[in-house]
Amino acid sequence: MKAHRRLRFSPWLLLSLLLLSLSTRADVGYLDVAQLGTQPLSLTTHVGMLEDAARGLTLEDVSSREVSERFRFERVESSSFALGFTRSAYWFRLDVGNASDQSVTRLLVVDNPRISLVDAYVPDGQGGYRAWFTGADRPQSGKAYDNRNFVFPLHLAAHSQQEVYLRVESSIGLLVPLQIWSVQAFHAYEREDYMARAGYMGIAIAMILFNLMLFIALRERIYLLYVTFVLCAVCALTIKNGMAPDWTLFGLPLNSNVVYYSGASLALSGMLLFMRSMLQTTRLLPRVDRGLLALVVLYLVSPLIYAVALPEVSRVAIFVYLLTAFVMMGVGLACALKRQRSAYFFLAAFGLLILGGATTTLRALGILPTNAFTEDGLQIGSSLEMLLLAFALADRINVMRQEKLQAQARLLQTQEQLVETLQRSERELEQRVVQRTEELQVLNSRLETLSLTDALTGIANRRHFDEVLAKEWKRAQRMGEPLALAVVDVDWFKAYNDHYGHLAGDSCLQQVAQTLASAISRSSDLVARYGGEEFVFLAPTTSLANAQGMAEKLVQSVAALALPHLRSPLGHVSISIGVTAMQADAKLPPQTLLQRADSALYRAKALGRNCVEVG
Repeated sequence: MKAHRRLRFSPWLLLSLLLLSLSTRADVGYLDVAQLGTQPLSLTTHVGMLEDAARGLTLEDVSSREVSERFRFERVESSSFALGFTRSAYWFRLDVGNASDQSVTRLLVVDNPRISLVDAYVPDGQGGYRAWFTGADRPQSGKAYDNRNFVFPLHLAAHSQQEVYLRVESSIGLLVPLQIWSVQAFHAYEREDYMARAGYMGIAIAMILFNLMLFIALRERIYLLYVTFVLCAVCALTIKNGMAPDWTLFGLPLNSNVVYYSGASLALSGMLLFMRSMLQTTRLLPRVDRGLLALVVLYLVSPLIYAVALPEVSRVAIFVYLLTAFVMMGVGLACALKRQRSAYFFLAAFGLLILGGATTTLRALGILPTNAFTEDGLQIGSSLEMLLLAFALADRINVMRQEKLQAQARLLQTQEQLVETLQRSERELEQRVVQRTEELQVLNSRLETLSLTDALTGIANRRHFDEVLAKEWKRAQRMGEPLALAVVDVDWFKAYNDHYGHLAGDSCLQQVAQTLASAISRSSDLVARYGGEEFVFLAPTTSLANAQGMAEKLVQSVAALALPHLRSPLGHVSISIGVTAMQADAKLPPQTLLQRADSALYRAKALGRNCVEVG
């Protein structure tokens, strides 16, 4: 009875083993690509993978029976093989076939332009293999298909089967997304892909030109820093996406990973410099600011390190990039806690950029899966950053408009109060009216005096100077006497303002103005602030030699103040003077005197400043 049961069980056991064998064989059998839709077919579950730690295997080796048995067919959940920062080479084998009655052409796509070396071996239909040797670290002319990724055509005859081999190796993180496309579907995807990247380039170019025009118009260094950052970021993203021209830089292809990492470092250095200027970390966070400068120096020298040892430092560089992202977010948060308005825009705009960069970095480390957001995270974040920065500029304009409206409202309120005061005054007794009129006359006199005086320095302003110049010019014509004029400029004052701040700059101008006023002793002479850091003095009935002597005395007096100026080659605040004197001519306007003195001032600046030049 037991023997009979064993006989009955044996056929079922043999059938089960046969089905298991067929199932296993089906897992590793060839992939039929006769019918493909509009979406790509991921190959992570269809290819065999072999690690070549010594990087010495050849096509003959891997196609031999002994080595061929070492290919592993694994169930990979992701759409790509995340192999990490490895120095090994990897071989992939794809058994692909066409079960239809017509020949077909398919495209094998390695959807990562950052792989250093990509070797493809595709059967040529004559018993041999057609080989393509391409990759990020090789000239782009070696590609089988002109695309930013690595695309290889597969021509499959009806009812045929092929074995395709790929060898990949990278000096940075190795991520291998493998796909098969139909030709029509890939062309459609290709058009959309390039249109999206062209749209990003359009946004970037618009922001670069806009901020460059702002820099030219306003001469504010922050706009130039932003242009530098965006330009470096666009170049780095262009290389990352495999879209740089097929040029060489110091013997390296422009698409190489050394140039890519170098571009990323330069972009980060530009971003750090822009952030320091935007958030004013020198004033708000001086200790942190020194650390930011150290990071800038590190990124500026990192291209030399990448050129020598990129495979050894690429993993460390990724972690440094991540650390920098967290540092910048922390600095932005710290400035926001100090109630700095620019910090809010920085956290919103650049936070998205940093988040996009972080997703791209984590994808390179194999932590995040490959998809549209992780693959193009930097590009998406950069686009959003530019749009939010445009909102920031609009907010700035809106704030300025609100401040203007508030000032107008305050002015209107003041005018209404004045009218009410005058109406009450009219109802008072005639004696009070006379008294109020006298008080108003005194007030008007004071206002007239204030209108002719510079509010900051207490000396005459430009309006007063223009009036006196016109009068003295006419008087000099009548009397036939010379009229001397000097234009005075505080040397390197913008650098002084940037280094010490606006309050210190105002104090410096006040001290210089008082020194000039004290040194000009004649009551007939006039010292005035012409604008910004420029002053003038007007000396009637004074020859050119005497005016030059007065100017040299002024240079010495300002130097004697010994005001520290670390951004000046002299170490202290100094002035440059252009002086001139001439007989007044009725055919010439008084501005002729000012133009000659101004030309002499430019010569004084050209000769090293802290001196007097005559014209």
